[in-house]
Order: sequence, then C-alpha cells, then structure tokens
Amino acid sequence: MTLLKEPDHGTPAKPGEATVALEVDGIPVSVPEGTSVMRAASLAGVDIPKLCATDSLDAFGSCRLCVVEIDGRRGTPASCTTPCADGMQVRTQTPKVEKLRQGVMELYISDHPLDCLTCPANGDCELQDMAGVVGLRQVRYGYDGANHLDEEKDTSNPYFDFDASKCIACSRCVRACGEIQGTFALTIEGRGFDSKVAAGAGETFMDSECVSCGACVQACPTSTLQEKTVVDLGMPTRSVLTTCAYCGVGCSFKAELRGDQVVRMVPYKDGGANEGHACVKGRFAFGYATHPDRQLKPMVRDKITDPWREVEWDEAIATVATRMKALQDTYGQGSVGAITSSRCTNEEVYVVQKMVRAAFGNNNVDTCARVCHSPTGYGLKQTFGESAGTQDFRSVAEADVIMVIGANPTDGHPVFASRLKRRLREGARLIVVDPRRIDLVRSPHISADHHLQLRPSTNVAVVNAMAHVVVTENLADKNFVAERCEGYDEWAAFVALPENSPEAVEEITGVPAGELRAAARLYAGAPNGAIYYGLGVTEHSQGSTMVMGMANLAMACGNIGRDGVGVNPLRGQNNVQGSCDMGSFPHELPGYRHVSDDAVRTVFEDMWGKELLPEPGLRIPNMFDAAIDGSFRGLFVHGEDIAQSDPNLGHVTAALEAMELVVVQDLFLNETAKFAHVFLPGASFLEKDGTFTNAERRVNRVRAVMPPKSGKHEWQIVAEIATAMGYPMAYDHPGEIMDEIAKVTPTFEGVSFALLDKLGSIQWPCNEAAPEGTPTMHVDEFVRGKGRFVVTSYVPTSERSTRRYPLVLTTGRILSQYNVGAQTRRTHNVAWHAEDVLEIHPHDAEDRGIADGDLVSLASRVGATTLRAQISDRMPTGVVYTTFHHPVTGANVVTTENSDWATNCPEYKVTAVQVALAPQGDRAAAEPAEVRA
Repeated sequence: MTLLKEPDHGTPAKPGEATVALEVDGIPVSVPEGTSVMRAASLAGVDIPKLCATDSLDAFGSCRLCVVEIDGRRGTPASCTTPCADGMQVRTQTPKVEKLRQGVMELYISDHPLDCLTCPANGDCELQDMAGVVGLRQVRYGYDGANHLDEEKDTSNPYFDFDASKCIACSRCVRACGEIQGTFALTIEGRGFDSKVAAGAGETFMDSECVSCGACVQACPTSTLQEKTVVDLGMPTRSVLTTCAYCGVGCSFKAELRGDQVVRMVPYKDGGANEGHACVKGRFAFGYATHPDRQLKPMVRDKITDPWREVEWDEAIATVATRMKALQDTYGQGSVGAITSSRCTNEEVYVVQKMVRAAFGNNNVDTCARVCHSPTGYGLKQTFGESAGTQDFRSVAEADVIMVIGANPTDGHPVFASRLKRRLREGARLIVVDPRRIDLVRSPHISADHHLQLRPSTNVAVVNAMAHVVVTENLADKNFVAERCEGYDEWAAFVALPENSPEAVEEITGVPAGELRAAARLYAGAPNGAIYYGLGVTEHSQGSTMVMGMANLAMACGNIGRDGVGVNPLRGQNNVQGSCDMGSFPHELPGYRHVSDDAVRTVFEDMWGKELLPEPGLRIPNMFDAAIDGSFRGLFVHGEDIAQSDPNLGHVTAALEAMELVVVQDLFLNETAKFAHVFLPGASFLEKDGTFTNAERRVNRVRAVMPPKSGKHEWQIVAEIATAMGYPMAYDHPGEIMDEIAKVTPTFEGVSFALLDKLGSIQWPCNEAAPEGTPTMHVDEFVRGKGRFVVTSYVPTSERSTRRYPLVLTTGRILSQYNVGAQTRRTHNVAWHAEDVLEIHPHDAEDRGIADGDLVSLASRVGATTLRAQISDRMPTGVVYTTFHHPVTGANVVTTENSDWATNCPEYKVTAVQVALAPQGDRAAAEPAEVRA
C-alpha cells in the first residue's frame, strides 16, 4: 500500500453528542460542545494552517498561524484555542488572515535553514507544507543579524538527532513528553528570542531523563527531531499496518518502508491499545529482524557435540518427523511433546498444539505462560469464570483509585503506564504494593498515596489484611455481593479472623498496620477502584492464591463490571494471552476447555478427524523431570529460550542434555539451541501474517511487510511436520487457520481476518451476543454466573533466608530490554542496559565491603553467577534485585524449582541468596564480552 497519512484535526476530540451547529466558510458542521473551531473546520473539510497544533495534544495557541475571523467578534482569534458556539460564522480565508499568516510564516523562515532539498524531512515537513499553504513567496527581512542557524546538533541518542538550528520553538515536543509520555524530560529554556528546547539542565538527550519513546520525534513539525534511519535511508514511500511484537500492550504500528526496507515504525493513531503512542522498543528496536545473527537455513546434527550441518527444508522436516516417530515407537506415545511460543501468532500457536494432539497423539503441550501468568488463568477462572483480564486499557481513565501490585508498568508496559500516569495527574489516587520502590511511587507530577513495601512472598497476607479491613469496618458493597456473588459469608468470616488483621500480619509482611489500613480504606471507598498486577503476583508459591485474593477484594468492593474498575493482569510478552487462548496448556483445548470434557473433545475430533486423549499431558516441569528419568525423549521448542528463561537452569540443561531429540524453531541460535539436534529458522514479526492477542483480550492483526527470510512461514513448517508424521495438515493462508479457530472456540466465534480488517481490532468474546467484541467483562453477570469468593489462607514459602543465604533475590525487567534479550540485545537498546546488574541496599553492601560497580558473586542453594553491583535504596534491607536479559549473567542459574501450588509457575520472585565480592579471577572472567563488543 502507499504511505498511510492519518488525518490530523488539530485538537483532540471532545466527548458527547454533536449539539453545537456552526458554519465554516459557509459549510455547516455540528460538533460536541467544547470542540475547537480548528477541529470543526477540519471535520467540515476545511484545513486551517497550523504548526503548534496537533490532535494528539491539547491546544496551545503559540504559532499564530491558525488565526481566523468570526462574525461579530473583534480581532483574529486562534482557531485551535477558540471553542465553537452555536450559530457561529467562521471565515478562514479572508485577506486579513491571509496577510497575517504570511507575516507569521516570514518570521519563521527568516530564522530557519533553507536546505529543503537536502533536508531528510523534505516532503514530510509541516513548516515546508505551511509555507506553501499560506502562499509565502519571499522573506523581506533577509538573514543578517541574530539567528539560531549555527546551533549545535545533538546526536547522542542512538535512534534520533536533535538539530536545534531547525527548531521553531512550537513546544510540541515538550508537550508530547509531558501530556502523552508523562516523563517531562523536555522544557523550553529561556525567553523570547532565546527560547529553545532543552533536555534536562544543559544535558544531551542521552544523558537526560528522556526514555526515547519517540513521542517528541513524532510531534515535531520540522526536521529538528528526526529518526536516524530517515537520515540514512530517506523518506519512506509505503506503509503496512501491523502489531508490535514486544510486551502485552499490543501497540498498533505503521511499518513505513522504502522499497523492502523498514525505515521507521510509527505508532498508529487508531490503534486500540496505544492510540498513537509507543515506547523505545516498539518504535525503534526493530533492527533485530534483519540482524546478521539470524539463522536463515535449517540445520541438523546427530549429537549436540557435532557441528551443525545446513540442509534444505525437506530434509529438516523429514528428520523431525522420522526421529519423533522413532522415539514414540521406542518409548511410547507420550515420550515427545512441544512448548508453544508467546511471541508467535495465534495461528502459529494453534497449529503447534494441533500438531501435538493430532500428530503426536498426546496432550504434552505447554507454553511459557506456565512460568509467568498461569496463576492468572487458574485464579480468575475459579473466581470469575474466565481466564483473562476484565477491562480494556482505556478503562483506567475512569479509575478513581488505582492499585498496582507486583508490576512495574513504566518499565514493563510503558505505553499503558503513560495512560495510567495521565489519569494520576488528573487526580486519581495510587496504591503501590511492591518490595521495590518502582518509578510510580514518585515521578514528575505523580506520587503514590501509599507504598506498601512488603517482604517478598507475603502478598497473600497483605491482601487478606486489606480484606479484613473491608469486612470488619463494614466497607463492603453488600448489594453487589448479594446480587452477583456466592461464598461471601464463609470468606468474610475467614478474613475477619484476628490473625488476618493488619496488626497481626505486620511482623510477617513488614508493612506498618496503619499504612495498610489506610490503603484498604482508600481502595474500598473509591467510586471506581482498579487493580493492575504483574509477575510480582503470579511468580510465587502462592501465585494462584493471590490472584484469587485480589478477585475476592474486587468483588467485595463491587469493583467489577464497568469502566474504571476490574482485576487486570499486565501480560509480559506480546501474545501470552493468545498462546493460552489457543489451547497451549496440557489440560485445556482452545478456549480453556478441559480435555476430559467429552462434548468439547467431540467438537475437535469432528473438525480434526482424529480421536483425542481425555487425559492431561505433561507440564513443562514434568517434561524436564521425565527427561531426566528417561521416559520423555523428544521436545519441539517453538520460539522460546527455555535454557535462559526457565528457573533452576542447571536442572533445565540436564533435562535437555538427556533428550534424544530437541527441535528449536527461532530467529537466532539461542541458549536452548546449544542443546538442539534440529534448528528450524523462524520468522520475525515483520514477516508474519496473523494475529496477536494482548493483555486486554484485544485481537490485533499482524501483517507481513516482507516474505519470510527463511522461505517458509512458521505455521507452514509445523503443518508439514504433522503431515510427514502421518497426519495431513495444510492451509493456504493464516486466515484459514483463524476461520478454524472460530469454528471450534466459542469466544472467537465471530473473529475473522475480514472483521479485523474492518474494525481494526476486537476484544474477545466476539460472538453472536457481542459481534464487535467485549471491552469490559462481567458487566451484568460473571461468566460463571455468580462470582465466587474463595478462602485464601496465607502459607509461607518454603524458600527461607538462612545464615548461609541471608538475602532474598527478586527479579524483574527494565524498559530498554525485553525478556531474555534475544531481540533487544541486537539493537541499539544496549546503550541503556549493556548488562544485568544487582541492585543492593547500601546497608547490605557496606556489610559485605561492596562498592558501587564492584563485580559480585550471587549464589543460591542451586547455583551461582557473577554480575556487577549497583548500590540502591529502592529495596529494603535484606532484598536484592536483578534482571535476566543477558545470558552472560544467566540470573536464572540461581532461581530454584519452587513453584505455585496450583500451576507450577516458578517462584522467581523469592530466592534465598548470598552476595559477596567476586574472587579476583572470577571478576576478570565475568567481564561480559558481548558488552565490550
């Protein structure tokens, strides 16, 4: 397609019915009250010249280019800041306003480089366009005297340049940084002629608080802020709408290309999840898709000690099929299995689980959601009846009190965090429940009312204590509970017990009782209270219990079933929700229906022409244990690096070494590929055609901007393996796969590529009752009928600090890196995070003689690693923190096999460790070579 240019109406839309009628240049138009004259004119088809105005930002009125005349009013008001009035007569092209606009434009051009033909923004510059629109033919003032033409260019950011000589001080970048992103890293420094954009106090962009979201670049009307890819490659000429392949926010983008080369990723204004915003990863870190490290040819070897041998696709597929069947002939039908990917499309995941069930003939399929959000599925299914979040992201704009538990949105889900921060600046109250002082606790223009800095592993004790306050202080929404819930009396009696009071649990949690009581009252008293949570909830031995505990609290306060409330998981990877929806768990078919249900199984058997097993298969931890025991011999790993991301890596690698066939399908030869016998090259998101489902159940189209570099689509490879194993599976297009999904999955009944192309995106359930999807779940009743209160007893983790391991390690993510870093480490994002570091409290560091920047040993009862210390008071004493983005560190070497009681989700967030200065020899060996490169 050609380059997609979205309309810009100059100022944001106002809500409500179009009740104000006016005429613009004789054209009648009706708009909602409060709409600007500029926007009304644009809706009437009349474009008023503008430079400081754009419909993603509030009106500012500084450029004076948009002046108009209004009958009965004196002067020439700015159309961007003038609200419409009923009966108004607006004139946009009178001789008076034309003369004024030309004069204003002369002033701009008199202090602007006249290098249009060589400027990288040539043809995509609003200043250039507006000069033409206002009919500027000459500049009377000349170019002598004071000007800004010799201002230095700031090239410090790896993704964009700031050329101050081209700046017109319109403030759009400054306002975007504040209004859209919420970082407030930019400002206008000086006054009058000396006014200029500054990043921090005399800092470069790279040294400032800028998070490189790119909102400023997108807002800039000139080439002042410009992507380096545009400078290097030239302006793009066509665009393709697609979806980001990083976190679970699921941002929509225009991939803009020149020929077959991606020049830039521009967030799509009509994207349901992001509405024109992005983060540093989605907007800029797409270079990994064409990185030379990509393996584009299939490879095989007999033993993992042998060198790889490149082969053609036919041989690779035949090798997988033949060896899988041979293993089953020798060790039994259940001796092989697969792990699906939360980074791949719904269609790709669906065919992998279908291959396992129909071609392998067992239910040995699991997904990386096992190690992140499986407690979400279990806990919400038990209480609400559906394994997914309750709201859309827009809902946070209606929240009065927001509770963020075990999540760090500014790093893990930054585009949603910008929405959240906007609501906080508008007056919503915030409760943060986290052992670590995340940025949301205190950032520019926002501050949490309460930071419940609990000890790791005590989430359930905290939520029970909050519920104790709600019940014993008569703060529950009795009407909601009586009409829509069951099991309340038993649950209320449990949480009202004295041992669940804030005073009783203070010694356990470390949270002052008064602070906890105040937070509970704040949440319970809110007209709309919303809970957002992440892996700090689920990755615990009581992860499922905590999910049910949050659901209990929300139901007790009536905070379900409308905008501004809900229990909302922030999914880590782009398609975690979708991989679960598609039947990636060993006990569930697509749509979260148990394999033992005869009626459900019959639906799939009729569609697939294959009898299916009614017994659940092996979970990932069971596969590893069975491999070491000798009964599980073959594994197909689809787009996951389990040898870096899973816990207790010593156990994982032992299991992989014990298998006779490990097949890895991925972009790069990752850590897991070291143990593989067959490597199948995968496709990047820029080569995929299909759908992703984000954390708000939003199904988004993913469209290929180029054919697969390996020559085959991933769904095609899987179908060919199944066919070679004796189960014919063939599709001509991924749309056919979605059509099959819709036939067998009630929540996807109405979903099709055609409907997605029409509507842009759909939140499931999408069916006859909700033909355009369901933004908010459980509106009139819960999916299970009555919401179910569940008693959630606090059970301390078995992972305890000891004299040998006196500290507690908890882990998380950082803004610039993603998951195991395979993608982001192959981009310029390493400029911000070149290695994993260990955050340690000053007191704990002093006790151990550790200084900032020292290399230290981090050891647990299962393993040890070496990394650099960073002295920080973000954690309480006794707690240390690190990320897991770099395999050279391998943080999961130290995490243990402890897991959630219901789902086996690993307890990544609680590991007893000791930290000490690394021995001198280890320090030299631990210097990360990849960082130096």
